[in-house]
Amino acid sequence: MDRERCLIVAVQLSSDNEENDMEELEQLVEAAEGQVISSVIQNRQSIDNRYYVGQGKIEEIANYVKELEIDTVIFNDELSGSQIRNIEEIVEAKVIDRTNLILDIFAKRALTKEGQLQVELAQLKYSLPRLIGLNNNLSRLGGGIGTRGPGEQKLELDRRRIKEKINDIQNLLEDLGKVRETKRKKRMKDQIPIISIVGYTNAGKSTLLNALVESEYSDEEDAEHKKVFSHDMLFATLETEVRRVTLPGGRKAVFSDTVGFIKKLPTQIVEAFKGTLEEIKYADLIIHLIDINDDNLQLHKETTTKLVEKITGKEIPVLTVYNKVDKIINEKITTMSTNDIIYISAKNKYNIGYLLETVDEKINGSKSKYSLLIPNSDLKSYYWLYENRKTDNVEFTGEGVSLEAVLYDNEKEQYGKYITGEDNE
Repeated sequence: MDRERCLIVAVQLSSDNEENDMEELEQLVEAAEGQVISSVIQNRQSIDNRYYVGQGKIEEIANYVKELEIDTVIFNDELSGSQIRNIEEIVEAKVIDRTNLILDIFAKRALTKEGQLQVELAQLKYSLPRLIGLNNNLSRLGGGIGTRGPGEQKLELDRRRIKEKINDIQNLLEDLGKVRETKRKKRMKDQIPIISIVGYTNAGKSTLLNALVESEYSDEEDAEHKKVFSHDMLFATLETEVRRVTLPGGRKAVFSDTVGFIKKLPTQIVEAFKGTLEEIKYADLIIHLIDINDDNLQLHKETTTKLVEKITGKEIPVLTVYNKVDKIINEKITTMSTNDIIYISAKNKYNIGYLLETVDEKINGSKSKYSLLIPNSDLKSYYWLYENRKTDNVEFTGEGVSLEAVLYDNEKEQYGKYITGEDNE
């Protein structure tokens, strides 16, 4: 099927760098399976209330639409219903904005029932104040980018029915949230720490989660079964995935990834995905994953940090992890890892072991390997250590079980009477 031919448009305000935004907008169009034919940037002091750009520029855009056979004109900021209607009347092509584009991508990628409901809720909230403009757009120009997903059918409903539908979806999401809360409370009761992986979209969160899964399973088939979908594109995955991983000392931890962040992440998305995004609030540690080769690294880092602060509302320890060091071109970049900043390649599994060691220490504190002799009268202690801690050189003797086991500092006193030596390596 031929891809939609798209023209992307932005306004350059004095404080913005729209060229970077346009690169990202083009990637979003690609993610929506469209093709960017050309782009337009206009320097202005403010956004035009009627046409977003000036009237002369919108007429210029209308000419481009005819000359280049453009199907869809995509604007880099959120448009009002009246702006959509006014622009569409002049350019005579489908008109959508950045928010609608992102919602369209989310509609394509949502796989679970909860994810689909969250996207539908976001689409309905977006469409409610824009009913007139969007309905004209759809009825005259058909489907395609910006019209996909559950929200498409709902755009023709009147405001009352849309509000009723929003209420119904919110109730369903609340029920699903209760299930998630029950699972979270069980993990907390079992004292299993939670590590949330956050980052700008396409930083490699799913690839990192898969690398952690591979560290957990020696059998390739078992590991493959537990892997999550990952792909080099914006918003490749939307679903919050959770995987249990054994840390180097033997304690279990739960790693979860979240929907990728992005500059100008639509308010409707943040609100609709609030339930799943709020899982970050309960994390014991946050891994902030950053693509070290990102041209807009600092901006994307700040965007993620601000969104995390907004969602959590409290301070949670953060471990900064730079990913994709296998692709480094700039030889001046230092990749010496510390206790607070780690450099990895999730794709090549580089430094994953060091990452897990660091997470283990930050979550559980220091640990050491000890030689122990556990008497036959307390074999339950041996079985517990065997199941829950890293053990080596197990040998059954007449006196009991001789073994080497990792103990965290807060466990040393509990097993102190059985310790016969310490491995100082």
